[in-house]
Amino acid sequence: MKERIVITGIGLTCPLGNSVNEFRQNLLAGKSGITHQEIRHMGKVAMGRCNFEETLYQSKKMRKRGTRAGAIAIYCAHEALKDADLKMDTLDTSRIGVYLGVTEHGNVETENEIHELYNLHNKDVSLWSHHHNPRTVANNPAGEVTLNLKITGPHYTIGAACAAGNLGPIQGAQMLALGEIDVALAGGVSESTGTFGIFAAFASQGALGHHDDPSMATRPLDKNRNGIVVSEGGAIFVMERLSDALKRGATIYAEIAGYHCNSDAADFVLPLTERQVECMSKAMKHADMTPADIDIVNMHATGTQMGDIQECEAVGGLFGASPNTKINCTKGFIGHAMGAAGALELAGNLGSFEDGLVHSCHGIQELDPKCALPTLVLDTPVQASVKTILNNSFGMLGINSALIVKKYQTL
Repeated sequence: MKERIVITGIGLTCPLGNSVNEFRQNLLAGKSGITHQEIRHMGKVAMGRCNFEETLYQSKKMRKRGTRAGAIAIYCAHEALKDADLKMDTLDTSRIGVYLGVTEHGNVETENEIHELYNLHNKDVSLWSHHHNPRTVANNPAGEVTLNLKITGPHYTIGAACAAGNLGPIQGAQMLALGEIDVALAGGVSESTGTFGIFAAFASQGALGHHDDPSMATRPLDKNRNGIVVSEGGAIFVMERLSDALKRGATIYAEIAGYHCNSDAADFVLPLTERQVECMSKAMKHADMTPADIDIVNMHATGTQMGDIQECEAVGGLFGASPNTKINCTKGFIGHAMGAAGALELAGNLGSFEDGLVHSCHGIQELDPKCALPTLVLDTPVQASVKTILNNSFGMLGINSALIVKKYQTL
């Protein structure tokens, strides 16, 4: 990239906190954000649910019109702008772009509408919500942000399954490098815990994680792992060209170094190790790096049997000979935040540039021998010199994304 692109603000909400600092401290402390809660038609299930004030930055009327995903996006966007010390009344709103990765949205409200149609309204469709269409159009969460903040620049969501949390920042970096915008609000959001359908689907696949202790319901890389814990949340980054960030004296969290996205073209659900290797390799080529240059690999690691093994084969094949490359994963702490996962997991690792700590995995009582990577951070954080992070996010229908960031340094 001719233009150096940097991250200057972070806004997030997740099962382990409502700010990047709170999230980071809870990761380092080894806390779990997963609890048991009731879901319609499903009973008690393990999930990772956020606890933030939905109407902190929007009216109750607008929240009623919108979606849970939109509420998460609005909260994260405001927090990111505040963190970046950017004030909307000083910005050209036509030069701000909003790019949010999603898996799904509008499902929560749609399921509620169907429930009411059959149980309260005797199937009288005249009582169906007139807010249904704007809630379910593909651009909804990003569009809700523009309505709330009066942004007149481009906005859209990027439907990339569980790879989407990386694709939002990648799109932001590309649009900044092209000069199409001056500020990007880019990341990923998910409202998955409000819908029974996603729980039921994973259960029917035999891939819904469970345990009497909810904090152990998902155990990526553990020999006895039994599936995914569905979670919700969002992370949005303020991204700028380095020249603009330096002009205003912004705090710089990280610099975008490289990225890649590809497709398995193999199966609806099962991942393909070969394409994951290819994705990470091309991201490193883009960044002009080798495996020895990567200090942290944050694995996608969902807690499914084959998914974890195939990713470990990919990561081990590339980084097994790099003794200084630390490997961790985040979903054991917060569950799988779907479209928000990649953005949240990157945000949770960025603190390593400052504190020199690599957060551990969570819930591994007996490491699966097929996942026994030599530099895996198992139980407690480890000290390391961290200047680069490679973040993996993969999704259904065989979409893979890898995003590399580096610690900002003057040349």
